[in-house]
Amino acid sequence: MHVIAARHRHRTGVLLAALCGLLLSLLSASPPSRAAVAVTDHQAEAATISQGTVAANHTGYTGSGFVDYTNVTGSYVEFTVSADTAGRASLAFRYANGTTTDRPMDIAVGGQVVASKVPFPPTANWDTWAVKSITADLPAGTHKIRATATTSGGGPNLDKLTAGPAADTQAPTRPGTPNCSAITENTLTLTWGASTDDVGVVAYDVYEHGNKIGEATGGTTTQNLTGLTPNTTYDLTVIARDAAGNASPASPAVDCRTAAGSDTTPPTKPGTLAYADVTANSATLNWGAATDDKAVTAYDIRSGATVYKTVTGTPPATSATLTGLACDSPYSLNVVARDASGNVSPQSNTVTFTTRACATDGGVPSSIGTLSSGWSIPWGTYWMPDGNSALVTERDSFKVFKLTKDGTRTQVGSVPNAVTTDGEGGLLGVAVDPGWATNHRVYFMHTAAEGNRIARMTYDGSSLSGYTVLLQGIKKNRYHNGGRLAFGPDGLLYASTGDAQTSSLAQDKNSLNGKILRLTTDGRPAPGNPFGTYVYSLGHRNPQGLAFDRSGRLWEAEFGNSAYDELNLIKPGANYGWPTCEGTCSVSGMTNPKKTWPVSEASPSGIAIVRNVIYMAALRGERLWRIPINGDTENVGSATAYYVGTYGRLRTVTKVPGADQLWLSTTNSDNNGGEPDGADKVFRVNIS
Repeated sequence: MHVIAARHRHRTGVLLAALCGLLLSLLSASPPSRAAVAVTDHQAEAATISQGTVAANHTGYTGSGFVDYTNVTGSYVEFTVSADTAGRASLAFRYANGTTTDRPMDIAVGGQVVASKVPFPPTANWDTWAVKSITADLPAGTHKIRATATTSGGGPNLDKLTAGPAADTQAPTRPGTPNCSAITENTLTLTWGASTDDVGVVAYDVYEHGNKIGEATGGTTTQNLTGLTPNTTYDLTVIARDAAGNASPASPAVDCRTAAGSDTTPPTKPGTLAYADVTANSATLNWGAATDDKAVTAYDIRSGATVYKTVTGTPPATSATLTGLACDSPYSLNVVARDASGNVSPQSNTVTFTTRACATDGGVPSSIGTLSSGWSIPWGTYWMPDGNSALVTERDSFKVFKLTKDGTRTQVGSVPNAVTTDGEGGLLGVAVDPGWATNHRVYFMHTAAEGNRIARMTYDGSSLSGYTVLLQGIKKNRYHNGGRLAFGPDGLLYASTGDAQTSSLAQDKNSLNGKILRLTTDGRPAPGNPFGTYVYSLGHRNPQGLAFDRSGRLWEAEFGNSAYDELNLIKPGANYGWPTCEGTCSVSGMTNPKKTWPVSEASPSGIAIVRNVIYMAALRGERLWRIPINGDTENVGSATAYYVGTYGRLRTVTKVPGADQLWLSTTNSDNNGGEPDGADKVFRVNIS
């Protein structure tokens, strides 16, 4: 046994006590404060320059010129910045890089490098300026801040440095597990454990699955939810926000069921149902009013038990024009009345009619059959260049399969580092390199421990290997993770990202969330991107559908919150409105969708284009939408629906190469579908 001498024991005890005190101080220490730095522009042409010249031969700079770095390693520009108090500061460098390669630089404060090889990626040209921001700890006083080129290409053209207080980027902690109480047929009280934040929680958002249904101030941990449906289960989570818009991870979920209604008397049977004005895609229906001991609140127009349209109002109307019908198709419809307690009347008589003949342009779905079964949440599908097989991902198992045209399924591997979010995260989109025949590269978007990623792997035709992260920093949450990947005609990779249930990120050009991104196959921002970053378009909530038309234009499908889902035509640099706009609006600077749907009729995920017609798979709407593009214009025609309620939640639709066919997959075994693992299918749809 080792014995410590008495004086050594004393010295050791003092040391242990000191270490414990230090540890406690570190654990209880506050996050770094933001330095008292007035927001100040420091023009590069007025700074200290080594191996560079002041130039003015390009446009768009802000002072009297800019610094053109000499193309050598070690060239630098050095600024003088003052801070009244110590803390974190934001250092934002405005630059242009008209080359096709990155020009990284080391950023030093007082001779100490605080950010090594910071990328300054290409901008569209030398007249297009971008901003690269970092944060650094500044002691109180005056400091020399130097930006030094680290490659023989030198630095970019540097316009200015803007110094100021560091932005608050720390999100609140995850709220505690919610609990429901005071449950009635239409209301409940939700409580949860408080979040903490380095500055302060200003609000809590209450979500039912992925849709926000309530909001509470940051000083309370209780919210009364009203207007609920009797005898209905609600899947509830809470997200905390701070004043800077940072959002916490979603709380654990709680399922709460409202009480059965005390009103058990259903409305009477609606009066005689009749139809008129049948066209290829619509029909007008009218019926006699039902009565109720309380009040009729809605009528559902149905085929069997599948609801095609709901008519509401006080009282609801007794006629409606049903649009979106498939051409040259038989329909048998009935109407039922509902009251506020969810009681449903006996159904009306059934009317039967056939819509008029189809227009021949573009074709329509003519037959559907099961190609493959036994799937569990198949999410992404992408065809191999030879057109004989496709890669298919499963969201929650992280497995990747090869699926051939005859329906043969073979697992080829799994994607490492993937995790679920108990919501919409996991292994999502897949894309195959256009040059796969020689480089064997494939790409995946998936949720990981720190957020969402885009990664590259090698696929030799039978198995996956290797793993390279191309892009990180895409925030995740339980819902709104986006996830679709697609290669464009330009050979560049496009990716859709959700707002991670933090709507302010969609409008933040410095955030990767709520965007369509465009990048190279090596993970760099694509040359010519509108802001000199990965961002191609912004203002998106939860985009999951991407497809290119015959003119090379990008179309996108996007989940709305509670009002409208969208079909958008994507243009570089355009702002699609979220969260300012949901659906069409008249706000300056916002780009309106080409088509919208009530969320109950769509909740769209994948899209595909066959013969200049967009096909959109709908989850909540449980149907396949057909939307023709009007020639080569930017407009679309009337949308029509197929397979309404027949196959459940439709996730991904993909064109079959070399054929007028689609592959259409379900995700009925996800949280909203409620079916067991293995319940999902992939269908083959013929277009004629």
